[in-house]
Amino acid sequence: MKEKLLLSPKQVKPSFRNWTVKGVLNPGGIRLASKKILLMARVAEEAPMHKGKSMHCPVIASKTKYKARMERISPEAIRRKEGNTLFLKNGTCRLTTVSHLRKIVLDKSGFETEKISQKPDFTGTETLGRYGVEDARITRLGKEYAMTFASISHNEGVSTELALSKDLRKWKRQGIIFREQNKDVVIFPEKINGKFVALHRPEGNFVFSKPSIWISYSKDLIYWGKEKSIVQPRKGWEEERIGGGTVPIKTKEGWLEIYHGVRKSGKKRVYSAGALLLGLKNPEKIIARSPAKKPLFAPEKGFERKGFVNNVVFPTAAILDLNKKDLLVYYGAADSRIAVKKMALKDILNSMVYE
Repeated sequence: MKEKLLLSPKQVKPSFRNWTVKGVLNPGGIRLASKKILLMARVAEEAPMHKGKSMHCPVIASKTKYKARMERISPEAIRRKEGNTLFLKNGTCRLTTVSHLRKIVLDKSGFETEKISQKPDFTGTETLGRYGVEDARITRLGKEYAMTFASISHNEGVSTELALSKDLRKWKRQGIIFREQNKDVVIFPEKINGKFVALHRPEGNFVFSKPSIWISYSKDLIYWGKEKSIVQPRKGWEEERIGGGTVPIKTKEGWLEIYHGVRKSGKKRVYSAGALLLGLKNPEKIIARSPAKKPLFAPEKGFERKGFVNNVVFPTAAILDLNKKDLLVYYGAADSRIAVKKMALKDILNSMVYE
């Protein structure tokens, strides 16, 4: 296995004067016609801290341009602060950072960075994504590209939006396709039995089971249904929750999905990556899965263990190497950086437990 830290916040310029880039992470990815790789990376920024006692949270203030204003939160309204999240006494929350997407171009090997966009390429708006857009996944569907992303809005909360493009430059927003609170949406790269297929991870306030990976079907990419939970957390490295990670890769053995799982370590959480193999004609069928006691990979390196959120590896893109024998897995490291692991497909398949 070959691995490399690709990007860190110091390599990215902030969008506004005196702002600070807190993280570049969780990229969607696709191989271009040139054989180079395009990443759509999440960039999380923080506005200058206010000198007074009140907190000021950045909010997108335009439907057409990337403009921001500050939302003032009085200290009396705050119940507690965790990371970049303010939990308010009225039961809602606000973010001290705002995220958008930027293009990163890698060479054919997927290990060398050739270009970093130094301005936002895809942002939220005043109506949808008011508090930012996050964690893109990109699927090629014939001659078109579909990009799903988490959209953080005032009324719609944490939902998943869809955007379509023919050239990876101009994106046409399709609106929300999975409502609050639903994210980690990945769309399969071809129809199965005449329908589009997606994996997603809904959550709710009434907790009968832990957050799991669901499947849904659609005729038009907009309206989804026939939903069911197909993969649930198990005791071990994924006992708290699991969620989809990368767009599935088609192999002879089945659809290969690299996903994430979470366990608690004391009061802290540890995010690891696992592998899942689904049926080619029936993606609800679980053929094989990473063992409950051993993830595919876990946070071990310093850049994976220390950051904005410690102990996180969060896979969001998997692209076949040009040799067709290896898989390039791109992931967020400690919610601060982007890294890549080159793993032999046979090693991934052999690491799983077959049902």
